Formats: sequence, C-alpha cells, structure tokens
Amino acid sequence: MTLEKPVARLSILKRYSFKGNLMALKDVIGQEKAIGILFGTLSQNRTPSAYLFAGESGIGKKFTAVNLAKALNCQKAAPQPLTPNSRDACDECPSCKKIDAQTHPDLLMLTPEKGEIRIEEIRAIEEALSFTPYEGKRKIVIVDDAEAMNVSSANAFLKTLEEPPPQSIIILISASPDRLPETIRSRCSRINFSPLSPEKCEEVIRTAISQQPVVSSQDKERLSTVARLSMGRPGLAISNDLIEERDWFIRLFREMISGSNKEGWTDKEEIETWFNIAFTILRDIAVLKITARGDMLINTDLRDKISNLSKTLEIKDIIESYFKISFLRGYLGFNLNKSITWNYVSTILQKSKFKIQN
Repeated sequence: MTLEKPVARLSILKRYSFKGNLMALKDVIGQEKAIGILFGTLSQNRTPSAYLFAGESGIGKKFTAVNLAKALNCQKAAPQPLTPNSRDACDECPSCKKIDAQTHPDLLMLTPEKGEIRIEEIRAIEEALSFTPYEGKRKIVIVDDAEAMNVSSANAFLKTLEEPPPQSIIILISASPDRLPETIRSRCSRINFSPLSPEKCEEVIRTAISQQPVVSSQDKERLSTVARLSMGRPGLAISNDLIEERDWFIRLFREMISGSNKEGWTDKEEIETWFNIAFTILRDIAVLKITARGDMLINTDLRDKISNLSKTLEIKDIIESYFKISFLRGYLGFNLNKSITWNYVSTILQKSKFKIQN
C-alpha cells in the first residue's frame, strides 16, 4: 500500500501549494541564521524528527520548509557531505522536480480548513506516516499555520511527536508559536525566522518576478515602495497587491472620518489588513511630525498627504490614536463585532481630527 491511498480517502488532507519558483536552501534570501542551522544539521546527518519554524507570515518559512524537503529527498545530494552546501537540493533530479510540481508522494502539507485544523486531519497525517516512504528517503509532513490546531487535534498530534515514525520529518510552521501548547513546542527543534530588511525584500520580490524585468524608473520606484510596505515580509508583496490594499485603506479611512459609511469591513481578514496599514500610516505621521525626515517614511510615495496630516495633528493625538487602535487589535482574535469595532475606530479618528486631502 502506498502513501497515496490513505490520502485519497480523506479529501481534507490537502496537497501542498507554493507560488513562485522553488530553488534550494542556498537560495533562501535574508534568513542566513536559520539556513545556517539547517545546513549544520544536514551536514552532520542529525536532522531532528520535528521542527518548528517560527516567525511572522511572509518571511520565507514555508519556502524554506519545502526546500528542506527537497534537500532531504534529493537523489543527488551527497550522503557524506564534504561541505554543508553539498547536502542541498540539486533542483534537477526527479525527486526535486516532483516536489516542485507538487506530485511527490512522500511530501504532504496540512493547512487549516475554515481557520482550524481538526482531529480528522491529524488522524489522516498519522495514517499517512504509518507507511514507509514510497520513493523518497524521508516522508515529510509540513503543517502550515500549526497554531490553528484545536485542543483535540493538538492532543492527538502530541502522540505523533512523542513517538515519531521512523524515516519521517514533521515541520510545523507558525506565525504565533505561543498559541501552540508547550508540550508540542518542547518536542520540536525551533528555528526562528526574522523580518527582512527593505533591501532583502526588494531582492526577494525581484527574484519572484524575474519573468517581468524591472526596467523603468517608475517600476523601480514602485518596487521600492512595495518592499517598504511589506514591512520585512516579502511573501505578502508577492501574493498581494499592497499598493491596491493601501488605496482601499485610504478610501475606508476617509469614510470613517466623514461618517459616510457605517460598515466598511466585510470580514475579520479585512479588519486585520486595515489595522496593519493603519499602523504604518500613523507611524509615518508621527515620524514626520517629530523629525521632518521623509527618508524615514514607509509610505514614501505619500509624503505630501502624510505631511499635511502631520501639520494639522497634535503629536499627543497621533500617539493616543495609535495606542488605542493597537490595544483594540489585540482583541481581534476574539471575533469582535464588525459594526461596533468600525464605529469605535471611527470615533477615535474623528476625535483626533484626522483628515486626508485628495
């Protein structure tokens, strides 16, 4: 019986998906410390049975996990490496190509369904791991957004971590590792990933859009803006139009302060996106108010609008608004009422006399 059979019976076990061109561990940009640790374990043939890749969304955790899977199952990688990099994926053998094409039978990815990883999905993983690798050296399971496991699924998964099947590697990916039970975290080898610098973000984005060369000065300026807006998370810039999202934010911002819209958000994801952008705008207003330095802005292309805001607002009102919105953001995980939240934030902005000119 192959790995495919238990997977086929449970449709909730999704095949992994990945945007962009997969390469190898050595090609991961901006995570030198994390990659160095992984190369160290590979070169010493001491790969742990379970990893926890921790860090913000969009900084390369999933990209690294998939490329680690390629390195572990690469058919050309040296079994006794002379250098750490000689255990990296070749990106050419059938195993590497199958992982790139999402058809390798020994690599599975588990992702939340409707924001939750249920016990049925964990049972599917356990059943899949009970079989030996079909054609690779290791059977690898990547659990994305691992913090989405509910209590039952986390307890069931703990047993798998306590008694890991031979020839298997489990990689948990989490932007909120503290939401995972300590019993799970303590059984994983944790590797922390950090946000990238604006320069590294640009490099990642350039690599992702290599089929569309950046040639004009306008293209270069837009790339620089997008890299700054990503706040060290280039994956967000690759998967979303950050400038379009900011335009959407400004439209809702105007509706808030004018009172022309009573329910501008449609779901929790939109609320989180709006709050994240609000912090960058408020931060820029404060920076320009205090320093008058446009080169320190995140939203450099909006300098005129931000300058106008900074001139009309008191610094105490800017800071107070920031802390009130920041406090409220901490409760988004509790499914706040959209209308009440919208009205509350609108009141904060109106009292501080915010106004964006066209």
